[in-house]
Amino acid sequence: MNLRDLRVLIVEDSEDDMFLTLRALRRGGYNPDYVRVDTPLAMQTALSQETWDIVIADYTLPAFSAPEALKLLQNQQQDLPFIIVSGTIGEEVAVAAMKSGAHDYLIKGHLTRLVPAVERELREAAERNKQRQTLQALRTSEIELREISTALSNAVEGIARLDAQGHYLTVNESYAQIVGYPTTELIGMDWQRTVHPADLDRLVIAYQQMLSQGHVEVEAQGIRKDGSHFYKQLMMVSAYDEQQQFTGHYCFMKDITAAKQTEQKIREQAALINITSDAIFVCDLNNHIIFWNHGAERLYGWTAEEVLGRNASSLLYRELLPQVAAIPPAVFATGEWQGELHKINKNDTRVIVATRLTLVRDEAGHPQSILSVDTDITEKKQLEAQFLRVQRLESLGTLASGIAHDFNNILTPILAIAQMMSVKSDHSDEQRQHLLKVVEDSAKRGAGLVKQILAFAQGVEGERASLQVRHLLVEMVQVARQTFPKTIEIDTHIPNHDLWIVSADATQLHQVLMNLCVNARDAMPEGGKLTLAVENKLIDESYTRLNVEAHPGAHVVITITDTGMGIETELLDRIFDPFFTTKELGKGTGLGLSTVLGIVKNHGGFVKVYSEIGTGTQFKVYLPAIEDDISPAIGDQSIVSGRQELILIVDDEPLIQQVTQVALELSNYRTLLASNGLEALQIYRHYHDDISLVLMDSMMPSMDGLTACRALQQIDPQVRIVATSGLTSNSLFTQGDSIGVKAFLAKPYSIEELLNTLQEVLQTSAITP
Repeated sequence: MNLRDLRVLIVEDSEDDMFLTLRALRRGGYNPDYVRVDTPLAMQTALSQETWDIVIADYTLPAFSAPEALKLLQNQQQDLPFIIVSGTIGEEVAVAAMKSGAHDYLIKGHLTRLVPAVERELREAAERNKQRQTLQALRTSEIELREISTALSNAVEGIARLDAQGHYLTVNESYAQIVGYPTTELIGMDWQRTVHPADLDRLVIAYQQMLSQGHVEVEAQGIRKDGSHFYKQLMMVSAYDEQQQFTGHYCFMKDITAAKQTEQKIREQAALINITSDAIFVCDLNNHIIFWNHGAERLYGWTAEEVLGRNASSLLYRELLPQVAAIPPAVFATGEWQGELHKINKNDTRVIVATRLTLVRDEAGHPQSILSVDTDITEKKQLEAQFLRVQRLESLGTLASGIAHDFNNILTPILAIAQMMSVKSDHSDEQRQHLLKVVEDSAKRGAGLVKQILAFAQGVEGERASLQVRHLLVEMVQVARQTFPKTIEIDTHIPNHDLWIVSADATQLHQVLMNLCVNARDAMPEGGKLTLAVENKLIDESYTRLNVEAHPGAHVVITITDTGMGIETELLDRIFDPFFTTKELGKGTGLGLSTVLGIVKNHGGFVKVYSEIGTGTQFKVYLPAIEDDISPAIGDQSIVSGRQELILIVDDEPLIQQVTQVALELSNYRTLLASNGLEALQIYRHYHDDISLVLMDSMMPSMDGLTACRALQQIDPQVRIVATSGLTSNSLFTQGDSIGVKAFLAKPYSIEELLNTLQEVLQTSAITP
C-alpha cells in the first residue's frame, strides 16, 4: 500500500495516546510526519517554523487545552483543519468547542472515525484554499499584465536576412537560439520550416502584404528543431538592390512565449473570476474602477465598458455616509476590511452586500489598488427581517393580556368621566377642569402605550448606529411595568451617565430585551422580581480562556435576572437551539432565545446564562463597546499582590480552577484545589491552620457550596470565605457572615476583581498564619 504523506501537529501530553492516533492514521493509508506539543510556546514555535496539513488536539492538558490551541491558531490566521480527540469531556462541551471553530470531535475510544474525519477536513481545506488562490490570482494579474507590457517594449532580439525565395542568408545568435537551430544549419533553410503549421497560412498572407506594402508586423507561433513551439513577434521589411529589384527581406523577431503564456493564464483566471456569482472589481488608489467582472455586471447592472475609469463611490452610493468614508483609511492601515454595506445598482435599487476589501501591493510592497469582493445578501437580509418581525409579533402576542388589562384601566376613567360630563350636574368649573385633566392624562397614557407597541411591532432593521443602551432599557422597563402582572416587581440598576456607547441596530436590541423579559415573566407565574441592569466591563485574557466565544476588550453588559423557577442544568446547553422550548404547547415557538443569540452574535457579542432551580435565572448580554468612546483611564488601576497566603480554590470546572490558580500564583499567593464540597472539607481539615481564605463556588456536585460553607464553619468558626456564583442573588451571599462568607463575586469576574476582593477580605479580617 502506498502511504500518503501527512504533516500533523499533535497537541497531546500523553505519548501513548499520540501513538494510538498515529497508528490509526497509518492504518488509514497515511504516512504521518508529526510533531507533538503540549504548551502554548511549543505550539507557537511549531506553527512559525513549519507548515502543517492538520492539527489534532486533546481537549485538556495540564498546561494547555484544545480551546486555547484553537484560539492560538486563529490568532495566527492559519486556516488549518482542527480535530479534537478526547476521552474526558462530554458532547455538550465538544459542541461548544466546535461552535468556536473546531472542525470535528472524536472520542479516544472510537478512533475508527479519525481517518474519515481527516479526509473530509482535508478536502474542505483544499476547497477553501482554492477560493483564496482565485482571489490571489486576481491580485497578481495586474502585475503580470505590466510584465507583458514591459516585455513587448524591449529591443528586438533576433535578426535574419532572407533571399527572394525565403531562404535564410544570415542570422544572428539570438535568432538561432530562439528557433532552436545552430546558426550554420539555418543558412539556406526555407523560413517556412520554422513556422508552426497552424500559423503557416497567416504568415504567407503577411508575406504577401510585405511585398505590397514594404513591411508588415505580425504575431505567430514558431516551431523549433526539437518540435516544441513558441510565440514570436515579427516585423518583416522588404530589401531591394540599387536597381530597386526585390532581393528578399529582413526579419526582426522577438520571443514573446512567456508573455503569451501569461496572457493565457490571465484569460483563464478572468474566466474563472467571471464564473463566480460574487461581484469582483478593482479600484486604483483614487477609487477609480480598473477591473469589473461579470459577477459585478450581474449584481449592479453596469457593463465593464460603462464603469471603467469611473469613481466607485459616486457609482455605488446615493450619498457617502461618514461610516463609508472611514473604510478606505482602515484598509490602508490594516490591509483589509470586511462588513455589510448598502449600495445601489443601475436602477437605483438598494443592494445589501457582504463586502471584503483587500489592499493590493506591487512587488516593492507599495499600495497599488484595492480589491473588492461583494456577495449579494439582499434576499437573506430581507428574510432575516421578516423572521425577526414575526418573532417580535410573537412576543407581543404573549403580552396581549397585559396590554388589554392596561388599556381597560386607561379607558375606565375616560368612559366614566364622559358619562358624567354628559349628564347635567352641579360640578364646579374647577371640578370639571380636574376631570378633563384626568381624561387628557389617560388619553396620553394610552397613546404612549400604543406608540411603544407599534414602534416595536413595526420596527424595521436598518444600518447600525452608535447608540446608548440606557435608552432602550428605560423603554423596556416602561413596557414591562405597563403590561406585566402587578405581582412582578421590576427593579433597575441603570446608571445615568458614563455608560459606553455600542454600535448596534436599535430595533434588534429592543427585540433582545423584549424576548429575555418575556421569558423572565413566564418563569414567574406566581410573581417575583425582575431586575434589569447595565454596566461597563473590561474582559481580560483570563476570561477568554474560559469562554472561547469572548474577545478581550471593553464591553457593555446588560443583565436580566428573575427569581423564577430556574432552568435544569441538563437543559442549559439546549435553550438557544431553534424551536426548543420548555413551555406548554401553544405558549411558545422556541425561537425567542435562538433569536437573541443570533442578534447578539451578529453584533460581535456573546450571551452567558446562569440558573438555579427554585432560585432564578440570569442572562448576561455582552456587547462590544466602541473603542473611541472609552476613557483612557479605565484599566489603569494597579493590581494588588498577595503575601504568600494559602487560598483554597473550590470549583467543579477544571478550566476555572486552572486559570484562577495560575492568576493567584502569579500574584504571590499559594493555592490548593478542590472540585466539590466534600474534597474541600477533607483538604481544610488537614490544612486549616495554614489556609487564609476559601474561594467557594455555589453550584457543585456531591456537596454544594452552601452546605460546604456551613460544614467549614463547624470545623473552624473563623473561616473566611469568598463565594462565587453565576447568580447575583445567590443564597450564599444573602446568608453572609453567618456561614463565614465575607464577600461575593458574581461570575464572570476579572482577575483584577478577584485579587482586589481577596485583598479586601484579608486586610479587614486579619488571619493568623
